[in-house]
Amino acid sequence: HGGAVALGHPIGASGCRILVTLIHALHEYKKKYGMAAICIGGGEASAVIVENVA
Repeated sequence: HGGAVALGHPIGASGCRILVTLIHALHEYKKKYGMAAICIGGGEASAVIVENVA
């Protein structure tokens, strides 16, 4: 689905862009679970598991 360079994003909105892309992919491929992860610099990262309940 492309990354930040391919799709573009405002500064500081990478997490939102990644999460919304994941939600759309879960719906499109009729999957129940997905994971989004992002590097936040300094050797740190954040991740979230999303459940499609629709």
